[in-house]
Amino acid sequence: MAEKPALERNFERSLFASRWLMAPMYLGLVVSLGLLAIVFLRELAYYAPQVLTMSSDKAILAILTLIDLTLAANLLLIVLFSGYENFVSKLDIGEHVDRPDWMGAVDFSGLKMKLIASIVAISAIHLLKRFMEIGQQAADAVFGSEELFWLVVIHMVFVLSGVLMAAMDWLSARAKKG
Repeated sequence: MAEKPALERNFERSLFASRWLMAPMYLGLVVSLGLLAIVFLRELAYYAPQVLTMSSDKAILAILTLIDLTLAANLLLIVLFSGYENFVSKLDIGEHVDRPDWMGAVDFSGLKMKLIASIVAISAIHLLKRFMEIGQQAADAVFGSEELFWLVVIHMVFVLSGVLMAAMDWLSARAKKG
């Protein structure tokens, strides 16, 4: 087997090293996670003093807001860890007791499925919040029937996209076996 020319070898090494250009983007996601934590704490601080006087509907809406923010943070972590490990470098943290089971085991296909599942869950919670606000004058001024229709359509597009991605992955895995 003939050895590659030095120019080609050096080009390929440079091309491979270019994956490190993604590192600042993952660092930006860490900052984004911090910002999301601040928003979560702000929302919690806003709702906590009202807990003794708020209605059950308002309590459920407050909890859904916090769940929504938590799911967005989970989504960020999935992208951060899986993306870094799939595209830049393996995280060298050994067998740390807190290491999530899925870390290092989520390939690009699994990452796509986790992302779409998180997006569908976030969309569903957002839609549920809007449905719970039907009949409230302030919410009805912002979200009329047309806006609610489009929220449902967009949510269904996310759901359908997830189903189609899962079907494509299933077909692809089946083709590799056969």
